[in-house]
Amino acid sequence: MKQFYETYKDNKKLSPLVREIYWTNNLLIMTACKTDEAREFYIRLCMENHYSKRELERQIDSMLYERTAISEAKYGQLAKRNEGLSALKDAYVLEFLDLPASYKEKDLRKQIVSHLKDFILEFGRDLSFIGEEYRLQVGNTDFFVDLLFFNRALSCLVAIELKIDMFKPEHLGATEPVSGSTG
Repeated sequence: MKQFYETYKDNKKLSPLVREIYWTNNLLIMTACKTDEAREFYIRLCMENHYSKRELERQIDSMLYERTAISEAKYGQLAKRNEGLSALKDAYVLEFLDLPASYKEKDLRKQIVSHLKDFILEFGRDLSFIGEEYRLQVGNTDFFVDLLFFNRALSCLVAIELKIDMFKPEHLGATEPVSGSTG
């Protein structure tokens, strides 16, 4: 209690905020965060998303504040103009997938689908899952997208094409057509 008092007593910005989240989350934030900016980030995150202790602990352990700060430098202006783009980050932590050292794209997709709640928490709560290996028809050609989501804030579809090897420019927009497929 003394540490809690000492941490927030003179902070006019954070003092009212700490009352809005669970005591357990307050203790976790107070002990894990070294700066007022990080504390504010996680307190507001808890307020907006109603995080349980476990969800908050995962976000802190995966260094969400630091990853967001790095991404903010790159994508900040874009995200400010488009509220739903808050999921843009340079790195995503998907440790909950528990994949072996060697795996295929199909294994990655199946693990994401089986851990959908954690995946959406990592990418942002504005996503709604539509389907896996989702068929899209363009003209007379069928394409399959690994994962398809709907972003409620942006009111648009988000197609995720999974690749397990190093990024290559040709991967950008590289959804493969199904041969001989017609409408």
